[in-house]
Amino acid sequence: MNKILIALISVALVTGCTGKQTPKDTHDHEAHEACQSHDDHDHAAEGHNHEAEGHDHERENLDHQHEGKAGHPAGEIVFTKEQAAETDFALHKVEPTTFYEVIPASGQILAAQGDEATVVATVSGVVSFSSKKLSEGASVSRGENLFYISSKNIAEGDYTARTRAAFAQAKAAYERAEELVKDKIISQSEYEQAKLNYQNAKTAQEAVANKTTAKGTGVGAPIGGFIKNIAVSEGQFVEVGQLLATISQNRRLKLKAEVSQRYHGALPTISSANFKTSYDDKTYSLKDLGGRLVSVGKASDGASAYIPVTFEFDNKGGIVSGSFVEVFLISSPKPNTLTVPVTALIEEQGNYSVFVQIDEDGYRKQEVKLGASDGKNIQILAGLEPGDNVVSRGAYRVKMASFSGAIPHGHQH
Repeated sequence: MNKILIALISVALVTGCTGKQTPKDTHDHEAHEACQSHDDHDHAAEGHNHEAEGHDHERENLDHQHEGKAGHPAGEIVFTKEQAAETDFALHKVEPTTFYEVIPASGQILAAQGDEATVVATVSGVVSFSSKKLSEGASVSRGENLFYISSKNIAEGDYTARTRAAFAQAKAAYERAEELVKDKIISQSEYEQAKLNYQNAKTAQEAVANKTTAKGTGVGAPIGGFIKNIAVSEGQFVEVGQLLATISQNRRLKLKAEVSQRYHGALPTISSANFKTSYDDKTYSLKDLGGRLVSVGKASDGASAYIPVTFEFDNKGGIVSGSFVEVFLISSPKPNTLTVPVTALIEEQGNYSVFVQIDEDGYRKQEVKLGASDGKNIQILAGLEPGDNVVSRGAYRVKMASFSGAIPHGHQH
């Protein structure tokens, strides 16, 4: 009987703990205590698992914080010395300096006075080029034949032959007049006219006498330099005196800036200028090119709303005469100004930033507020402090390095 009672209690205990319905008379105090003991054990185990899970989350967060190169805090952009050595990289230390008020303008590069010469046709006829390589920008020497002009097979006849015949006729008439005037058979004025005709014919003959070839009469360069432009095409008929080409020595150039009338009051303060070309996106300083201010217009010419300001400078290479440029006129000094090179700026949707060095291989992105620019440097109104080291060359490489370190992390339960 005792064995049967013990068996029934055991069944009730198991059934009650699993939540199944049991007869009422099978529940007793011992069963309740056993179930409670079993429940407590399960909750303790579950609590232990939550603790372990919480511990794993903390470890994961810690791992995320320390991802990347050791020794660099989260948010720092790592750009090593080895990476910097592989590109055009430089730093600029921000210090108060003297900046200058800048007047923006548009302008054009022109040849300086005396540095250009024109090539004109010495005879009438059909023009041909002396070389297939003859083109704008080509280098030429003084006296070098650039064109040949042939007057054969045209209605007016061979110009060279006609010039030679005219000279012979004028010479004969002049020699005869010399004899007649001695005997007072002709007047002094008739003699002077014959003499003038002879001199003109002689000049025309000498102009072609030593330059006539099988190709025609050669036309040479009056100065050495570069061909600025060619005004005719091969096979074109030209008249005596017609423009064939322009040659520039290209040693001195002019910068003509067109300044808005709103800056009229500041014109007397202008001392120099920088200009930026469109074909190579390079900024030049007249200070570095031996430039000088030539003239400042007193007013516009009436047809334009702009006032001309002209500079002259040495062409030390690469500057194209006739090109249009962006001009930064240098005006009054502004001491104790913070500036950075324009190459330090990174533009993103109208906002500008620079990269500031915070340790040997670490940088942070810093947004800045900008002031005036002289084409090479730009005023910083806010965002930087004296002593900051800013990336002045290679900023976009640092920007790319910031992208390579921004790897998102997710976690799923």
